[in-house]
Amino acid sequence: MDTTQIEQLLAPLLTQESAELVDLQIIQERGSRTLRFFLDKPGGITLDDCEHLSNRIGALLDESNAFSGSYVLEVSSPGLDRVIKKAADFERFKGKAVQVRLKLAQDGQRNFKGTLLGFSEGKVAVECEGTRYEFSLALIAETRLDYRAEV
Repeated sequence: MDTTQIEQLLAPLLTQESAELVDLQIIQERGSRTLRFFLDKPGGITLDDCEHLSNRIGALLDESNAFSGSYVLEVSSPGLDRVIKKAADFERFKGKAVQVRLKLAQDGQRNFKGTLLGFSEGKVAVECEGTRYEFSLALIAETRLDYRAEV
């Protein structure tokens, strides 16, 4: 299964638990597979939430035979510097400080720090030191909240 199929499989469970899938990584290294789920809930996610959701997700994955062979399941909080991937999240965190890393340089640089202005027509808008930049989602390698910066 790929990440999209896993997201679809887990969507009803996460809705039932009032949890949001922030990011999902499938890592294959040295012959072992690790599934990393970064989850959040309104008001934040606790260690007990992570344990509970890990048990439920693991049971669902096993029950559905999503993977042949063994895997390691990790469930955690997205942290203060959470990744922003979804269009709705770019709007949700509008006005917050962010760090944007591009796949290819634009205006001679790949890393931008600034204020998230939002998402429109497939592009993320960020203001960096008074200059407005717009990046297509396809150009962005990663966007994270920058909790250390002042906005």
